[in-house]
Amino acid sequence: MGDFAGAREEVRKALAVADNAEGHRLLGELDERLNDPLDAVHEYERAARMDPSEQNYFEWGTELLLHKAAQPAFEVFTRGFSAHPNSARMLTGLGAALYSNGSWDEAALRLCAASDMNPGDPAPYLFLGKIEKTTPAPLPCSEQKLARFAQEQPGNALANYYYAVSIWKREKGSENPADSKRVEALLEKAVVIDPKLDEAYLQLGILHFAQGDFEQAIRDYKKAIEVYPQLGEAHRQLGLAYQRTDEKGKAQEEFQAYEQAEKTEAAEIERQRRELRQFLIILKDKPAVTPPR
Repeated sequence: MGDFAGAREEVRKALAVADNAEGHRLLGELDERLNDPLDAVHEYERAARMDPSEQNYFEWGTELLLHKAAQPAFEVFTRGFSAHPNSARMLTGLGAALYSNGSWDEAALRLCAASDMNPGDPAPYLFLGKIEKTTPAPLPCSEQKLARFAQEQPGNALANYYYAVSIWKREKGSENPADSKRVEALLEKAVVIDPKLDEAYLQLGILHFAQGDFEQAIRDYKKAIEVYPQLGEAHRQLGLAYQRTDEKGKAQEEFQAYEQAEKTEAAEIERQRRELRQFLIILKDKPAVTPPR
């Protein structure tokens, strides 16, 4: 911390001699590291106004989004993408801002477009999958893009998991055996690649429960809980499965565990915020490449 503080003072002295955008961007980075987000936003804004480069716009928008200023972040990413329409990560940032604002369908459309601009980059797909997982209805364009993600990166556990989720949501209630088998195969592949992917075990349980295989569903839910004991939905679903196997005492225990997990919802929100932060930091570390059309 002391090193960052000293570096910040040196940058401030340099800026007093020669005011420039690069110095303000560096100052913003140091402010962020020193847990001073208000000053960081101010410095990133000054950098972008002095030099409206792709990187400066992206740093400014990301800093706002990291600290829950979703609407200002949306405005910055919108302006940044208008100035740099070939920037896939700017469009991904815009999608993230729309998601944070609750505009799920609009966010999905931006992320689908970002994935088309740079199909080999996993970032747009990962955020698209995260949205697909959390929304009640299928998103426009997502299944096609997540299918491409799984096809192009078959060794990626999340690629298989998110594609499975998109198929499941579309076919939910149709009881199409072929689609159910595809979903099951994708989820099984995901947990082989990453045995710690708790949500894939949960989705397997939901699939097996819908098929009437309650014993297998119970094993799936238990595995999800083993990986992540605070996964409240796994406890709730396990309780429902125990009810179907007439194990009322165990069902009650799981419903109580679910209620306890819900009480720690703030911890889950913090977990999601950390995930968003990690995602944005990965994007920030990417080079500012604008692929040709």
